Amino acid sequence: MKKIAVLGSTGSIGCQTLEVIDSLGPEYRVAALTAGSNDSLLAEQIRHFQPEMAALSDTTAADRLRDNIKPYKCLLESGPEGHLTAATWPTADLIVMAQVGFSGFEPLVAALQHGKMIALANKESLVIGGEILMRQGLLDRESILPVDSEHSAIWQCLGASTSGNINRIYLTASGGPFFGKTREELEKVTPAMALKHPNWQMGNKITIDSATMMNKGLEVIEARWLFDLSLDQIEVIIHRQSIIHSMVEYIDGSILAQLGPPDMKLPIQYALTYPERRKSDFERYDPFGRILEFDRPDRDNFPCLELAFSAARTGGTMPAVLNGSNEAAVAAFIEGKISFTAIPLVIETVMRDHDVIIEPGVEDAVHADSWSRVRAAEVIDELTGRVS
Repeated sequence: MKKIAVLGSTGSIGCQTLEVIDSLGPEYRVAALTAGSNDSLLAEQIRHFQPEMAALSDTTAADRLRDNIKPYKCLLESGPEGHLTAATWPTADLIVMAQVGFSGFEPLVAALQHGKMIALANKESLVIGGEILMRQGLLDRESILPVDSEHSAIWQCLGASTSGNINRIYLTASGGPFFGKTREELEKVTPAMALKHPNWQMGNKITIDSATMMNKGLEVIEARWLFDLSLDQIEVIIHRQSIIHSMVEYIDGSILAQLGPPDMKLPIQYALTYPERRKSDFERYDPFGRILEFDRPDRDNFPCLELAFSAARTGGTMPAVLNGSNEAAVAAFIEGKISFTAIPLVIETVMRDHDVIIEPGVEDAVHADSWSRVRAAEVIDELTGRVS
């Protein structure tokens, strides 16, 4: 029996992970669940999966949950410490990191410090801390199983190969809902328009990141640390159909690609059952009559991609600032405070104003994240002041 802790269980990836666990049968059990504030959905999950412990970030929501799960023998914690408890839960064989944004960073550090096997869907944690974890000897690549479809594709194409055999990787991107749009057209984009992804069903934040191309920039940084690559070995390629999830080009010129429909359940299941493959009822890809097309990304009209490369080249605390300012800008856009094209402007301004700490520790990354959100809020106020 494999016992699994799912951090971020009420989000898109978390819910799909629980569906996959359900389909795998009694050999797979849920040991712990965590969420932010959705106590009603977490209560349903606790009733169904009966984990040993659960946690909510929101203490008020946790009080409501405590009343709803009294009949169940489930330890309930609240606040950020609950996620750390779940990430290091003694009986959990695998920790699924499905939180959104910075919230996954410290639980990832804790899980690695406790020698846990991790199925990683929270790309931001390696964006923020990949360099720190590597320098502290915690970046154990054998213990981190990628869940993002692109990184899972690279992982599957690599097999037993090492980074020394790789010439480069192609990280595929759908291009989001605005591929081919001009800057004038992008200035008119509304949150409702940006939240309509053509291929994937995802949470709000990652859907906006896909529309700005920041999601691919974050995945570039994640891939760098997951697969021990230089930035020059990572190329982003637009693939509108989202059938090829990524490709690896070897030093002899061979290119291996992983194909499948745009469905996160396949990479989730592979991470849960690794090193085995289990039969599934997932949709199959039919190659007949299909044309697969590729384009280069538009870095001029979608500058978030280049901002991510710039942050990765700078290193230190800059990737944490990139991520924190992006989260703040995306939230402001969804709330209608700033325009779509202002998102990269906010990020670029905050990055320009940051005094980088070289060779940071965990606390430095946490402080850089906090600083970036405060500075981003100031920049957003300045922008909205100009508009009014």
